[in-house]
Amino acid sequence: MSKTRTALLTTACVATLGLAGWGGFELTRPAYDGAAGIIYGSAFAPVRDTNIDFHTWYPADPGGKAVTIVGNGVFYGTPAGRGAPHQSGQFPAIIISHGAGGNAGQFGWIASQLAEAGYVVILPNHPGTTSRNASAEAAVRVWERPADVSAVLDEITTKPDDYPFIDDDRFAMLGFSAGGYTAMAVSGARVDPDRLQTFCDDTDHGMSDCAFLARFGVDLHSLDLSPAAQDLRDARIRTSVVVDPGIVATLTEQSLSQIDIPMLIINLGDEDLVPDGVYARHAADRIPTATYRVAPDATHFSFLAQCKPKGPAILENEGEMDRLCDDAGSRSRADIHRDVAGIIVSYFQRNL
Repeated sequence: MSKTRTALLTTACVATLGLAGWGGFELTRPAYDGAAGIIYGSAFAPVRDTNIDFHTWYPADPGGKAVTIVGNGVFYGTPAGRGAPHQSGQFPAIIISHGAGGNAGQFGWIASQLAEAGYVVILPNHPGTTSRNASAEAAVRVWERPADVSAVLDEITTKPDDYPFIDDDRFAMLGFSAGGYTAMAVSGARVDPDRLQTFCDDTDHGMSDCAFLARFGVDLHSLDLSPAAQDLRDARIRTSVVVDPGIVATLTEQSLSQIDIPMLIINLGDEDLVPDGVYARHAADRIPTATYRVAPDATHFSFLAQCKPKGPAILENEGEMDRLCDDAGSRSRADIHRDVAGIIVSYFQRNL
């Protein structure tokens, strides 16, 4: 449920192009000469009875067309090679799950670095909690997100000819915010529905989640949240990195103690300043295989893409509740990204 509601911004951030102009622009795009390619796919998700789309970044050789992934008025985009030839061999794959209200394109900054380091990176857009397709009601149905991940894994593993560069014996997860909960759920964590039902009773947990639900008239006590208790573990996931996990306090101690895959849990910011809603040291202490770290000078939103100079003003004009462009200390978001990316890449090199 912890959110990055960039869905509220897109009307101010997206430029409109005429079809004729777009076609000409495509013909004149330069060839890509980097090492991170991107393609797009979709997978049928039974929990939703529809397809979900996903981005796939991969180690690439020069070629294809140079594109910028999801830059807009607020956030910088990330260069990639659309349709660039993939490097020879098979590579471990990391599924990245975005926060509620976010989207796959927000994490090009880390996806490109992982691809350049020799990993395939798969980013599903979670319907109902994705930019331009988000609602408070959908955000509460947390059990749908881990099922999305399993649906994407089913698509990839049953169509190996479409993904010859993926080693389907080496899958991992990386999740941020609501995606952090998603990563924990596919690793074996389970929600206590009673805790989820009372999540907004006495506190806002230092986040804007409960205000968001109240704004749209969602009363957790009026909902059937029993599906949140189900076991959503996917045995194909061999290790996970979890960043500022949402609803972490609703996870059962028993399920945390039974997680048996390596897990790195990162909180963004000095530990005494991390919002209660995503503070994860207590969960990490209950997971026998977990390592806990913090990223100094960061805030919850430092994991998003770097903001453009006019980004904060656009957010304010749009009425965005959260300060998506603010970091906590003297370091820039670029510096925070370098440190966090280094931690994540090193962790996967050791554990995948």
